[in-house]
Amino acid sequence: MLAQKRILLIIGGGIAAYKSLDLIRRLSERGAAVRVVMTEAAQHFVTPLAAGALSHDRVFTDLFDREAEHDIGHIRLSREADLIIVAPATADLLAKMAHGFADDLATCVLLASDKKVLVAPAMNPQMWAHAATRRNAARLAADGVAFVGPNAGAMAERGENGPGRMAEPLEIVAAAARLLVPSGPLTGRHILVTSGPTHEPIDPVRYIANRSSGKQGHAIAAAAARAGAQVTLVSGPVNLPDPIGVEVRHVESARDMLAAVEAALPADAAVFAAAVADWRAASAAGEKMKKDGNAIPPLALAENPDILATVSHLSNRRPRLVVGFAAETENVIAYAQAKRARKGCDWIVANDVSQRSGIPGGVMGGDSNAVHFITAEAVEHWPEASKTEVAERLVARIAATFGPLETVS
Repeated sequence: MLAQKRILLIIGGGIAAYKSLDLIRRLSERGAAVRVVMTEAAQHFVTPLAAGALSHDRVFTDLFDREAEHDIGHIRLSREADLIIVAPATADLLAKMAHGFADDLATCVLLASDKKVLVAPAMNPQMWAHAATRRNAARLAADGVAFVGPNAGAMAERGENGPGRMAEPLEIVAAAARLLVPSGPLTGRHILVTSGPTHEPIDPVRYIANRSSGKQGHAIAAAAARAGAQVTLVSGPVNLPDPIGVEVRHVESARDMLAAVEAALPADAAVFAAAVADWRAASAAGEKMKKDGNAIPPLALAENPDILATVSHLSNRRPRLVVGFAAETENVIAYAQAKRARKGCDWIVANDVSQRSGIPGGVMGGDSNAVHFITAEAVEHWPEASKTEVAERLVARIAATFGPLETVS
């Protein structure tokens, strides 16, 4: 699937660099010609000899190499590739890329390139979660850099666990193939998805939220990406890794989510799976509210913006297809039908989130779902299935509604 594709692999300096040797082999097995650039730090973890033996080509390490730079080698390396992969992409490399540094061969190649770039971040979970790294990742995503991973799991440091593991080589190969050979029923479409809860601050410690894990929304975003779509996921606070091949914008509050959604438009379809808090504190306290034995302080509430209704009623940038979700505990179908009409969306995916649902572990936070698919014309009852299967079925319905891109005027 990658036959005759030229890939430049930049190996950064992290313990995950050992996976990059397997990545070279996996890319080569699929017909790609792989060239390797290694940072100085990367050479502390794997050797140029090993990378060269697997890529069957010279490994480039030095910006001031007299042999390579007599013809501006870093420009040539950047232009001769069909795709640049950075794996592992360390926090340092992401920061340099985001701010346009060009102080070694790897960063010069990246800055001089006009080709697609795919990064596979790998770092300690605290480094990945740090505000500076999140800003850098968001900047790169906005600039068109594609991300794969990081995955969650055990770190090299003993006792450390969380999102930060480099994506597995085959995951990176799949992401590369999607960038180089895009195919699928949603190829050429932009799908916008919201996921997770929102957190509405009461004070710096407490907040109002809904019990959403984000699993269903993230599954929908991942399924849309697998179907070939360009996917933007606007996610509230969740404990989930970013889906592979998806541009993710992390937000906290409902107002943040609305702003991110509006910034992501236009889109062909928008799927609003997030459990947005209906209310927020009218005035959040600047300091932690203390119990002092006196009267309980009043909590005045203000209504949050209605994201689904706002987008459904846009006059000029409304997606062709707008899908809402309804989490109900009673009269599920009737309430969902009324919500679809009231909000102005095209479809509603409704589920019973009460204890009567019969879903093991419950819908909120669980891995399964049983939904009612509601349109203006009909109600379909989808049996219990994994959230991944529900997502695949919904994405297939979206794809069937659009049809092949070339048939749409």
